[in-house]
Amino acid sequence: MSLIEIHQLTKDYGQGRGVFDIDLQVEEGESFGFVGTNGAGKTTTIRHLMGFLNPHRGVCRIKGLDCWSQAAEVKRYVGYVPGEIAFPDARSGFDFLDRQATLVGCSGRTRRDYLLDRLQLDATANLKRMSKGMKQKTAIVAAFMADPAILILDEPSTGLDPLMRASFVEVLEEERGRGKTIFMSSHMFNELETTCDRVAMIKDGVIVDIASTTAIRHYENKTYKIEFLDADDYRRFLSEPFEVSERRDATNQVFVNVHDNDINLLVRTLTSYRVKFFTEIKYSLEQYFRSIYKREAADVQ
Repeated sequence: MSLIEIHQLTKDYGQGRGVFDIDLQVEEGESFGFVGTNGAGKTTTIRHLMGFLNPHRGVCRIKGLDCWSQAAEVKRYVGYVPGEIAFPDARSGFDFLDRQATLVGCSGRTRRDYLLDRLQLDATANLKRMSKGMKQKTAIVAAFMADPAILILDEPSTGLDPLMRASFVEVLEEERGRGKTIFMSSHMFNELETTCDRVAMIKDGVIVDIASTTAIRHYENKTYKIEFLDADDYRRFLSEPFEVSERRDATNQVFVNVHDNDINLLVRTLTSYRVKFFTEIKYSLEQYFRSIYKREAADVQ
């Protein structure tokens, strides 16, 4: 049995809004990403996992517990960062974190203080007067400080500046290394590619694909950028039997798509040319899902 199970989850708000027949499984110790445009259904799915919504059809389970009927018990195992943060009134971030620690039975402050330091958060500030970034950091500390086995994170790096986002990713990687199970939505492909084992793409409330980030990194169809020292070599190469995806006549540059099995052939061919540089264009999770999105859009037309 998977640690997190979503089976035929449906919440229909009408006019095509909601989520429809979602099936996902997340294994213990796995880091699972969830990507899609705004309104695609990411937050609706996560709110079902947290027991905030009762599905019209289907079920969500965490550790075998029904996320709706056994929500209180489920929350004992989960640290949660919501997509929309609405804090209660508190004199300071410390006051809020102390209340949260009491609620989840977290007596020590070592983990909390470590997270405050890593995220450079001054928790003495008034909670309501904090900037968006400070509120986001406070929510992250609140979710992580009790050292939960499962982390459910809805756009957790929203509002963080690039340096803090990098620090957050480092903390997330530490949690992943400690065997935590992570379910995280994000609109940032590079964030998911770095931190997740698998990533699901949701579009119009439907899962359209699930990709392995390892498979993406080792994608067998490679793209290479080649620049030739002169125009004669550049034009001569264009007659070679390789798939050209882009050409730049002004700079004598060409992009070629090559399967792993044909890379040696490409290298041998280039030995007869004067090459200025030859580099691989890394295939990314974003490229993969954009191709899926375009294919889905073409199928609709």
